[in-house]
Amino acid sequence: MLGLLLSSGGAPDAQQATTPTEPSTVAQLRLDDGRAQYPAVLANAFIDINVGSINYPFSSLQLEPGYHVESVEVPHAAVRAVLFGKHFGRYLSAQASYMRPARYVEYSGLDDGGTRSAWMAFGSVSLLSRLPITRRVSVYGEGGLAITNRRGFEIGNTPVVKDATFWGPLVGSGIELQINRRWDAVAGLTYVAGSDEHQQPGTTFTSAGFRYNLRPLPDAQVAAARSANFAFPAHLVQVGYSTNALGYGWNNMVSGTVPIFWGGDIEVKRSALTVQYQRGVFHTTKLFSLDVGVRFASWKSRELGDRFHTLSVYPLLRLTFLRTGPADFYGSYSVAGPTYISRTVIDGRKAGGNFTFQDFMAFGAFIGSGRHLNLEVEINHYSNGNILSENPGIKIPLTFKIGYGL
Repeated sequence: MLGLLLSSGGAPDAQQATTPTEPSTVAQLRLDDGRAQYPAVLANAFIDINVGSINYPFSSLQLEPGYHVESVEVPHAAVRAVLFGKHFGRYLSAQASYMRPARYVEYSGLDDGGTRSAWMAFGSVSLLSRLPITRRVSVYGEGGLAITNRRGFEIGNTPVVKDATFWGPLVGSGIELQINRRWDAVAGLTYVAGSDEHQQPGTTFTSAGFRYNLRPLPDAQVAAARSANFAFPAHLVQVGYSTNALGYGWNNMVSGTVPIFWGGDIEVKRSALTVQYQRGVFHTTKLFSLDVGVRFASWKSRELGDRFHTLSVYPLLRLTFLRTGPADFYGSYSVAGPTYISRTVIDGRKAGGNFTFQDFMAFGAFIGSGRHLNLEVEINHYSNGNILSENPGIKIPLTFKIGYGL
């Protein structure tokens, strides 16, 4: 989706560029700095989305000694997403992916008569070696490492299926069909090794899906974006303050009523400080831009007042949906920003390890003839994506930010 959005601002916007709606002074301040073409790290990058059938033969063997179960259900629907991949020529690619079932393994008729679930998630890094069969059809082999995370369950305070997190080999193979320059159809079989030590069976995933490739943009599209008179900040510094004085209504709405974001069981009361810097790396003619950023924040939890800090790097996609004479208005979205978190227990709850991910969504504006003044409001979330056994999620309330862009 990221690549599709980034490339969609080309040809249609080129016609609008001859009649800009913003002041000409803004255009004079925005000199061409090469951001109309994908940077080297994005050129020939790709993302995948694959759905299919996952299988791992869970049984009573995963139970601790002395426990019994009447039935074990293994749902098979699952998804695997390549969060970032890179083509190194025609024959070799590298990728990082995340895989999980739609529903988790369910143990019914346990010793206490109850039903419990064992949660599963997989993260991986791998290489793909490709052999072209025809101009459009290729077969591939995949090899790499996967982190398997299983969150088990207890009866009382006694583990029945234990938590487990471990690294192991991943292998796979499949076939690719090039639909056009940007889109491929893919189908394959992936195997993640189990672990006797953790009583974890091996996992197979049979899937089909689509790949979107960020091929370098045509010269005409790049020229149109470079010559357009629309402002995209190359540098943005922001400071902010978070507070739960207005409650968590927005967080709950977009994580529950309209499920486009995430909530969290650990809640933040307020921030002591939020400082961040964003660097623009790509933009289309008028609508979309991609930034990378770094953020430091200091937080205080709601229940026990635990103080903790986070340091994140992150990608950010910005949609400037309205441009007027006084200001440009935008929405932004960021997912899976790698983050260091200073505490692993917050409000008496295990929050996972010191590694987590940052996600946030925001609305804001660049104001004034030079589009330097920036005002923004956002909600934030931290979680490890279930790649660690403990993952309650951390909910950040409304954050109000002021910034300066160049």
